[in-house]
Amino acid sequence: MSSARVNAVYYPSWKVYKGKPPSCLDASVTTHVFYAFVRVNEDGTLRLLDNWGDLEKEVDGEKGCLAALARLKSQNPHIKTIVSVGGGSGSAEFPHLAANPAARETFAAGAREFCDRYGFDGIDIDWEHPTECDQGENFVSLLRDARKMLPSPKYLITSALPVGEYCLRHIDLNAAGELLDFLNLMGYDFTGGWTEVSGHQAQLLPPDSDPDAIHPTLRKSCSGGVEYALSRGFPAHKILLGVPVYARYFPQARGPGQPFSGGGEMDYCNLAKEWIEEARVEHEVGAASYVDPSGEKGFLSFDVPATVAIKSRYVKEKGLAGLFYWTGAGDRTGGGSLVATGFRELNS
Repeated sequence: MSSARVNAVYYPSWKVYKGKPPSCLDASVTTHVFYAFVRVNEDGTLRLLDNWGDLEKEVDGEKGCLAALARLKSQNPHIKTIVSVGGGSGSAEFPHLAANPAARETFAAGAREFCDRYGFDGIDIDWEHPTECDQGENFVSLLRDARKMLPSPKYLITSALPVGEYCLRHIDLNAAGELLDFLNLMGYDFTGGWTEVSGHQAQLLPPDSDPDAIHPTLRKSCSGGVEYALSRGFPAHKILLGVPVYARYFPQARGPGQPFSGGGEMDYCNLAKEWIEEARVEHEVGAASYVDPSGEKGFLSFDVPATVAIKSRYVKEKGLAGLFYWTGAGDRTGGGSLVATGFRELNS
């Protein structure tokens, strides 16, 4: 398989306990797999998230998910595998680590050793996220030290960051662009149980209306993050746009901008078929939604093949590197597959 653009998936290792081993991924439409997650200590050393699942549990005929992923790669040589370090609940150690030159060197050496031991093509630094200028400077220093130990083009270095200026403004994106192979812009989670109102969680474009007339939560967009990164000198051909392979739901809400109680998420593969088929696609913002007639879930926001196609065309128009999906294990098979839709559209 050859692909002009990247169509990458994250594989969360804990999905193996839900009957989703690495072999559940559709290798025919996948170019890169990010293995999530490996944790990091403040001194720069790495530690496994789940020793049993990573190294011992029988998975796809191998001992552990790491070996199972290596097997998937050997069977599909076109795939690049990247170990993702940190994660949303594993980022607290990064500020101290990145501020310490010795810890950064330890991290870089450990990352190289981990890649060589388990057959990875590189690392993904998933620090969520630098919150001040000093941390942004240390983030770039961490990338620089990692690149010394993981030289290009043999090794890939990527980083996952939110699309919001509240994060990206702390980082010298021009300098980061010289060191990274890909910037994985997390184009999702704009709304959720933590926001004041319901809304599209992954809209490509902001609403075409007076900004002062809508709630600030509803102004966030994937394109806003892309345009900001480009304006700060990050190369377009190194940006991956993230797609959520899950829904966020807002009980009691019937549309964007409404109050709700509770809130949660569901994997895309667990959504009712009719919700996907009957979803309302708003082409002007590149988002889809459904209102649960039973009232239990209320307003649901999720991507469908039609919105992935819209985002794929945007990627091509802007000259971006491609798409990535959180997560490949949450996808559906057949015509409803988001990952397959993205691959097909990116390469059409």
